[in-house]
Amino acid sequence: MGVGGGIWTDEKMLECIRAGVTHVVNMQLEWDDRGLCEPYGVKVEWCGTDDDFCRKPPELFERGVGFAMKALEDPEAKVFIHCAAGVHRAPMMTLAVLMACGFELEEAMRVIQTRRPVVDFAPVYVNSVEDWWEGRESEKDAEDVEEVRGD
Repeated sequence: MGVGGGIWTDEKMLECIRAGVTHVVNMQLEWDDRGLCEPYGVKVEWCGTDDDFCRKPPELFERGVGFAMKALEDPEAKVFIHCAAGVHRAPMMTLAVLMACGFELEEAMRVIQTRRPVVDFAPVYVNSVEDWWEGRESEKDAEDVEEVRGD
């Protein structure tokens, strides 16, 4: 899995192909890169959201994480999560994906920042990921209780 800035050009798309990218989660509201990716057979989930430093809805994470986790079922898949600069939105989604993969929040943040030092984890975006994760865990706990009761 990789995290970075926008693809925007065929030349950059070819760099992604050479790196083995098979799936893209595009966090840019301002640019839909499906046209660049699809001719190469790269699957795209466009989770466009504004870099406005406002809370992000759980549905945003469900879409991006669901797409990435399904892709990662294939051991040959390589997922690239990007936004415009790879500083706020893409790291936010990457954080959510890593948590879904079993990383703790702080560990996931450390891994991302080690590999992409320009990352700036805006508190509101980290809180959005935490809220999504807590909601997801609460749903899972409720489902476990229903199973035990036989509901």
